Amino acid sequence: MNKTRIEDWINKSDIVFTFIRAPGPGGQNVNKVASAVLLRFNPVSSSLPEEVRNRLIILIGRKLTSQGDIIIKASRYRTQERNKQDALDRLLQLIHRAAVPVKKRRKTKPTHASTQRRLSSKKLHARNKSLRSNRFHKDD
Repeated sequence: MNKTRIEDWINKSDIVFTFIRAPGPGGQNVNKVASAVLLRFNPVSSSLPEEVRNRLIILIGRKLTSQGDIIIKASRYRTQERNKQDALDRLLQLIHRAAVPVKKRRKTKPTHASTQRRLSSKKLHARNKSLRSNRFHKDD
């Protein structure tokens, strides 16, 4: 990955913003002003590095649309500009998470001492249970 900043990996032309009316309370402007933002980003046709793109697609999973787009809806704020920045920040967070490679798991074996401790506790438990049984039960 030759680019240092993740923000530099995204072309502005890869992102499409659509403005819609925000739900919820908003006074007189609620039915007039389209302050909520839908951000649409297609990772397949974007300029992201291939390994980041693949991890992003796996990270998003079923949230991808049938066209392969990521859709982020932002309606937290009352202004278009703040909602636009919020949606962009959330997209960047997703890309940041996808940019970190997953660590491979190394197989480990339990130590000899831990195996011995486990087996001795099992023996103790089995002994206690066997002492509870009534082997010489009389039928009256």
